[in-house]
Amino acid sequence: MNSVDDVTGTTPRARVLVVEDEAPLARLVASYLTRDGFDVEVVGDGTVALERARAVPPDVVVLDLGLPGTDGIEVCRALRTFSECYVIMLTARVEELDRLIGLKVGADDYLTKPFSPRELVARVQVMLRRPRRLAGAGPQPPGVDVREIGALRIDLTAREVWVEGRSVDLTRTEFDVLAALVRAPRRAFSREALLTEVWGEGWVGDPHLVDVHLGHVRRKLGDDASAPVFVQTVRGFGYRLGPGR
Repeated sequence: MNSVDDVTGTTPRARVLVVEDEAPLARLVASYLTRDGFDVEVVGDGTVALERARAVPPDVVVLDLGLPGTDGIEVCRALRTFSECYVIMLTARVEELDRLIGLKVGADDYLTKPFSPRELVARVQVMLRRPRRLAGAGPQPPGVDVREIGALRIDLTAREVWVEGRSVDLTRTEFDVLAALVRAPRRAFSREALLTEVWGEGWVGDPHLVDVHLGHVRRKLGDDASAPVFVQTVRGFGYRLGPGR
């Protein structure tokens, strides 16, 4: 949301869709986000959330995992078929499996209830500071900053990825993590270094987010985790970009 409104001359506010059926929590989250300058809409139903996201595309969706009817997992999966918005999943379940399932269907981050509304606002702010291709902006100029590693081709300007000429559809966060490795192809990154590179200084959360998102990147690139060609594990340390094939 960096474009300037032609009529008013002001910068439009980033839009956050809060999908939470616990009304007191939804109001609290909305009040904090509104106070920090976001344009906030609250809905308590997954089906309605998808309708609103199609009608007025959000920049960020704060999505409760345990919604009645269409739950957060199904909402996130459906969102990813038509939206590039960031998704922060809220869950009252502490089991690791539930967190990973949310990330596997395309969520960018998660918070476990109870959580600090200030922390949620901070995570939204960090996400929106990342560079991205704006929805509706049309095709970006190709070839300005293109990196090739064997059969892997990454256009950092247009935020596009190909393997052996096949287009690879990555979420924003998946692309950002891959791009961090691509920009320093000989460097081994620790999880902490990748978190700083992608999520920003002072970010507080689960460092294993890096593992999950890079796991998705490997799968989409067709990279065998037991013998990866592109995203290689540096045992006991982190990750680096491989030589390609």
